[in-house]
Amino acid sequence: MGGTRFVGKPLVARLQAQGHALTLFTRGRHAVPKDVEHLRGDRTTSEGLSSLRGRSFDVIIDSSGRKLEDSQRVIASTGAPKHRFLYVSSAGIYSASESWPLNEQSAIDPDSRHAGKAQTESWLRQQGIPFTSFRPTYIYGPGNYNPIERWFFDRIVNDRPIPLPSDGSTITQLGHVVDLAEAMSRSLEVEAATNRIYNCSNKLGITFRGLIAAAAKACGKEPNAVEVRSFDPSGLDPKARKAFPLRLSHFFTDITRAERELAWQPSFDLETGLADSYINDYIVKPTAKPDFSGDLALIGV
Repeated sequence: MGGTRFVGKPLVARLQAQGHALTLFTRGRHAVPKDVEHLRGDRTTSEGLSSLRGRSFDVIIDSSGRKLEDSQRVIASTGAPKHRFLYVSSAGIYSASESWPLNEQSAIDPDSRHAGKAQTESWLRQQGIPFTSFRPTYIYGPGNYNPIERWFFDRIVNDRPIPLPSDGSTITQLGHVVDLAEAMSRSLEVEAATNRIYNCSNKLGITFRGLIAAAAKACGKEPNAVEVRSFDPSGLDPKARKAFPLRLSHFFTDITRAERELAWQPSFDLETGLADSYINDYIVKPTAKPDFSGDLALIGV
């Protein structure tokens, strides 16, 4: 489901290299790799999935389903996959905690905006559909359409002060899109990954202040040359990402299960990953007109 953007692109490349026959279901807005079957449609309605009816697959990969009914409609059209339903969930489903890092048994927040992903995992298990689900924290890397690393790059490149919540000691965690794609493709070859859920991110968390320093280095600037201005986040929703691109509370997970069961290790640390984003994405397509209006409410400029 998809396969032509962000997570899908490196995953499709890996599966092609492994010799799999692939079918991509998309709305037809982006180019599809050669030697790949392409079905066009809109997954938001049963009618939009008509080109899938009567088809069956060994593996169904769903990296764009947000609600339970999104994935239910696909299964209703194709039947359950013979081997695995590979799903991209989110670490955003976890509840706030006083104990860190979060593992796969940590409490789920039923009011999370990602609650539909947790419901999808539960439904797949209840239905006896063999699945593997990945719960990344923040995914970054070339092709990222979410304002994560680009938010920092825009301010650094344009010599803007960077808003920093409190003293910058809050810990967050980013995982490179290529590492997620590698873990997902590897899981299909591991029988023990059937009906398993994996946190998937970088091995280490990093403070907001450390993230700004790493982003500065990626842009070729000395971290001390970047102006940082603190703001009081107490009046903002800790999970909001409108004025500042990351949730304002600790957010990092334990990836031990994925490392152990999939024999997988992240290949990018944060500095090399941000450099990859800057060189292979930001420089190639810089932000035409960065919007700094949100900074005004935070730091007055």
